[in-house]
Amino acid sequence: MFRAWPESVTLAWLGLDRQSRILAFAIAVSVLLHGVVLSIHFQLPDGKRLAAMAPMEVVIVNSKSRSRPTQAQVLAQANLDGGGNTDERRRARSPLPTLSDNRPGDDVRDAQRRVQELEAQQRQLLTQVAPQAAAAPSVAARTPVEPQREARGADLRDTSLALVRSLEAQVSRQIDEYNQRPKKTFIGARATEFRFAQYVEDWRLKIERIGTLNYPDGARGRIYGSLRLSVAINADGTLNRLDVERSSGQPILDQAAEKIVKMSAPYARFPDNIRRDTDILVITRTWNFAQGDRVFAD
Repeated sequence: MFRAWPESVTLAWLGLDRQSRILAFAIAVSVLLHGVVLSIHFQLPDGKRLAAMAPMEVVIVNSKSRSRPTQAQVLAQANLDGGGNTDERRRARSPLPTLSDNRPGDDVRDAQRRVQELEAQQRQLLTQVAPQAAAAPSVAARTPVEPQREARGADLRDTSLALVRSLEAQVSRQIDEYNQRPKKTFIGARATEFRFAQYVEDWRLKIERIGTLNYPDGARGRIYGSLRLSVAINADGTLNRLDVERSSGQPILDQAAEKIVKMSAPYARFPDNIRRDTDILVITRTWNFAQGDRVFAD
């Protein structure tokens, strides 16, 4: 049952005009809303309680299993009971596969290390074979055998001794051939080490000068083209080898290029800073037979 408004309030309300009633109603609503807002209290969370709460860790797995783990270590989007490539108690930190840490130059270092290992194996094999070859006659001489067995044993001893000596000679020959193999350095047109730059530049100018003076008569003014030559030069400046790696398609130009290179030899001797580690210098360049009967390199 609602309580009636006091008569004085009712009379006061009826005595107001329309605008005053609206203003009075708005004030009443504002007072009510402020009362509701002021009645709401905010309180900061308890820091000790937050510190005591265990953190929840969620991971993304790239596999799943039908069985559910009895003691789960983390939360995930699917059940995963075991897995991996080790029995140790570990957990992957990334779903990506493990990649090897390759740094620039690793391939060169690996190749050099492989060569050193092969050389060490050859030396070890040679040291093992040499004592066997020296000890074979003395061991056979100290072993007393019957005459018939001695004949067969002598044949076997001679055969095995010949095999051992043949193996020793083969290993020794391979080592000598490897050590005596000339050291080559290859120079291209786009990258040249500074100590080779001046020598290659002088060589190029000489080829261009002699090539222009000896432009093939059958091609003057009408046949042009380009070809790639690989020229190997010995340390004393003599020509070691000449190969046409890419033909110009014109036999007269290919033959003229070979003739020009041979006519320009011998070249300058290698300076000391090149001779210390290079026996043969291989220079590869593209030569152009151009209009104006000129020969020049890229």
